[in-house]
Amino acid sequence: MYIAQKLSHAGLIEPMSQRKTMQNSADVNAFLDAVENPRRRSDAKQLLALMRKVTGAPPKMWGPGIVGFGKYHYRYASGREGESLRVGFSPRKQNLVIYIMPGFSDYGEILEQLGKFRTGRSCLYVNKLDDVDLVLLEQLVRESFREMKHRYG
Repeated sequence: MYIAQKLSHAGLIEPMSQRKTMQNSADVNAFLDAVENPRRRSDAKQLLALMRKVTGAPPKMWGPGIVGFGKYHYRYASGREGESLRVGFSPRKQNLVIYIMPGFSDYGEILEQLGKFRTGRSCLYVNKLDDVDLVLLEQLVRESFREMKHRYG
């Protein structure tokens, strides 16, 4: 529940009545093919392959601009509830955003060696994949996905 509250404040989870970032049936490949910047498009396709391999889950669009893998159900103390992605990414104009839903407090060792990035509550911002160690990024995604499965089933 604490994670859901943090993500709500970060704008990643909205109350069901206001949700914009819901899983939908939009075509993931068409979305990635439409990314204007060739470097960002290439990096996004590399992330797609990495996350598909690590999670074993099919990619799904969440809202108009997030590719997510797996989902979990959350419930607030107030009784409001909904679903969100377990891990995912968005190839935005300024950078790649990688969603590590448990946050980063348990991943200090990985982050120390990961490379050039910045973080938000559950967002890892990377300019390009060449800026980070892909083996460590894969480990971060794997551990994050497992943690969300452990917490939410």
